[in-house]
This record gives sequence, structure tokens and C-alpha cells, in this order.
Amino acid sequence: MNPLKKLFQQTAIYGLATVLPRMLNVILVPIYTAVMLPGSYGEVIVIFAYFAIFNVFLAYGMETTFFRFYKEADQRKKVVTTSLLSILATTLSFLIIGFIFKGALSELLEIKPKYMSYVFGILTLDALVIIPFAWLRANEKPMRYAMVKIANVVMNLGLTVFFLILLPDLVSPEGTGVFSALYIEDFEISYILIANLIASGITFLLMLRVYMRRPYVFDAGLWKKMMRYAMPILIAGAAFTVNEVLDKILLERLLPDDIASAEVGKYGACIKLAVFMTLFTTAFRMGIEPFFFSHSETKNPQKAYAQITNYFVVLGSIILLVVVVFADVLKELFVRNEAYWDAMPAVPIILLASFFLGIYNNLSVWYKVTDRTKFGAYISMIGAVLTIIINFALIQYFSYMASAVATLVAYGTMMLLSFYFGRMYYPIPYNFRKIGFYLGVSILFSILSFYIFDRNLIIGGILLVIFLGLVYKLEADNLKKVFLK
Repeated sequence: MNPLKKLFQQTAIYGLATVLPRMLNVILVPIYTAVMLPGSYGEVIVIFAYFAIFNVFLAYGMETTFFRFYKEADQRKKVVTTSLLSILATTLSFLIIGFIFKGALSELLEIKPKYMSYVFGILTLDALVIIPFAWLRANEKPMRYAMVKIANVVMNLGLTVFFLILLPDLVSPEGTGVFSALYIEDFEISYILIANLIASGITFLLMLRVYMRRPYVFDAGLWKKMMRYAMPILIAGAAFTVNEVLDKILLERLLPDDIASAEVGKYGACIKLAVFMTLFTTAFRMGIEPFFFSHSETKNPQKAYAQITNYFVVLGSIILLVVVVFADVLKELFVRNEAYWDAMPAVPIILLASFFLGIYNNLSVWYKVTDRTKFGAYISMIGAVLTIIINFALIQYFSYMASAVATLVAYGTMMLLSFYFGRMYYPIPYNFRKIGFYLGVSILFSILSFYIFDRNLIIGGILLVIFLGLVYKLEADNLKKVFLK
């Protein structure tokens, strides 16, 4: 099979598995915003921001490291068991330490103590499935991967709908019965965390077979090599997470107390519309990361990498323009409470930032296949520093718009730096004329549609049709070669 066709097929399946959990975040927005005011939803946003930060440290780069070492067939069993034991040991240590210092962590993170046990449980269960999911991807089992991810989504969505929407109506006036026992007033945030905890538990049980099916061998020498490879990835991941979620935490802490949570809630709800770009870039990364390593030693892999980036920019440009043009339609579907709509002007900026991040992920192949992961750490740290500086300097003046601009500047800078150093260490023949054309036209049309013509759907639709016509004219033959061979 054409390797690019296989890549896109697997990316489509991984995309489904990745899209559904992330789509859950969008699907749940109208539920959350219907039962919670912006201030309460802002608390949820901050808790999930901390989830993202802790997830990076609990994974400590082992997912990408697993792919890097698993490609060497003679040591695959040792890679699997060493990775599993490493994650198991660090995760259980975190859980024990977390409960010992629960009060101090609650005060430090400004998360109410009653939520901390749920937080520890969710983080632990999610960390324990990192290597099992990586094993499925490395062994090209996308269907099983997708089924487990879908089960998680179904459980989480079902429980959330039950707790927040159905349960209040099932309570008897007399206050008796099972439903009355389950229902607690003003318990929405706890219900959200409980739904996540149960879904994560089900996911762990479904992946437990990977832990149970093998004799365990811990290779200390191999583990040290893996850690040397993983540490720069951990630093890069931590820096990336700063770019991704620190703005919500800083908004909560830097804005006046009387508006902070509400501003976080508005911003967090509206930028969920940018999840369509995030879904695409994440799904693409899930497909290309194993592809990068498995094809790194084939003849002229750089040509395939260049083609992949070209297709990514084409598809990403379409998604950017589609979401911008239909932003008002999407907000009516997903953020129905008008109290949240003040933050809509941030949506195109976050969309473009996510697009830049996706391009950066494609460009990052050079330091991953050449074992120069320290460059990924350096670049991500520069992005994190920019995020922190811009947020601290401008949040007090521009609120969440400062956070949106900080994210765009950070990811744009990371993209350009990765290209600059990649050209030095691992030249790839990118078609810059075509990439620049699609990127420039989609950004121009997005600005015209959203800001100049004030989201006029007719004008936006015309611009979208023009862009799609250009894409068809320039790319139809190339896409047919990939998908029809």
C-alpha cells in the first residue's frame, strides 16, 4: 500500500479516537454553561488546566521515547516492560505523596480541598494507560485504540448528562429513593469530576490486559538511555503545556477577584470552538509520529515528510477558514448562553495559534529522528517564556485577548525556530511557495470575514468557496495519487 495512503487511513482512525474525547469537551460546553454561571465554569477550566500540567510530568516524555526505542525489534519486549514498570512506579509514588500533602497542594493550586481526591484519582488512572495506548499505536492497532477511546467518551458523556441534566429531575419531592440519595445541590463541579474519574477507571480496566500479558523485565541500562532521551521531551512538554493552559491560571490569578473566574469561564468556553483545529492537528500528530520513526531509514524519507507537511497545511487552511466563517453558527450550537459570548473575538487568534502549533509538530521531525530532542526543549521553553511575559505584561489591560495573542506569538515563534534549525541539521525540501500561499490566503480571508466584514455569513461563504476552488485547482491531482493508488 502507498505509505502516505496508509498514513492517512491510520490518521483518520486515530483522528476519530482523538476527535471524540476532544469533541466531548465541545459537546459538554452547552451542558456546563446551561447549569453553571461563568464563574463556576471558570473553576472547572482551571482544574482541567492543572490536569494538563500534571499529565505532562506524570508521562515525562515516555510516549515518544517508547516509539523511539520500540522500533528496534530485538529489544521490544524489554522496552515495553521497562516502560510499564517505570510509569507504574512514578505514578503510584505521585498518588501516595499527593494524599500525604493534599492540604498543602490544595492551598498552592487554589483548588478546593473537596476536589483534590478526584483530581489525584483521575491523574493516576490516566497516567497508567499512557504506555498501553502507545503500545497499540506502535503495533498499528488503530481500531482497538479507537474503541477504548470511544468507550471513555460514551461513559464520560453519559454520566455527565445523567448527573447534571437528568438527576435533578429524577429526585422525588419527598426526598426519598435512590436518585434523591445521589443528588446534592450545588455539586456540579464534583459531578463533573466523578464522571471523569469513572470514565478513566473504565479505560484503565480495558487496557489492563497490556499489563497482565507479559513477564516483566526491568532493564536498568535501557531505562537510563530512555530517560536521557525522554528528559528533553519532558521539558518540551512542560513548556508546551505552559503555552496551552497557563493563560487560564494566570487570568484567574492576575485579574480582579470579582471578575476573574467569570473571565476565565467566558474565554474557556468560546475558545472551545478552536477545538476543531486542535482535533485535526492532534489526530495528524498521532498518525505521523510513528510514521516518522518507521520511515526514518527508508530511501529519501525527506520527500515524504515534505509531502505530509504540504497536505497538512492545505487541510489546516481549510479548517481555519471554515471555523472562522461559521463561528457565529458554531457559538449558537455549542455556547448557547449569551453571557459567554464576549470572548468570541479571541477565537480566530486561538485557531491560528493551533494551526501554527500543528505546523511546528510537522517540522519537528528533524530533531526527533536525529535524536536532537534537546532542541525541542529549547524551542518550547522560548515559547513558554514568551507566553509568560506577554500574559504578565498585558492581562491587566486586555484580559483574555492578551492570553490569545500570547499563544499566537509563542506558537508562531516555535514554528519559525523549528524551521530555521531543521534547515541546518536535517534539510527537508518543503514547497515553501505553496505552503506560504495557502497559509497567507487563508489568514487574509479569515481576517476579512471575521473582523472586516463582521462575520457576515454571505461574504464569508463566498471567500470560503473561492479558497476551496483554489485548493481543488492546485491539489486535486496530487490528492488523487495519494488516496486512489
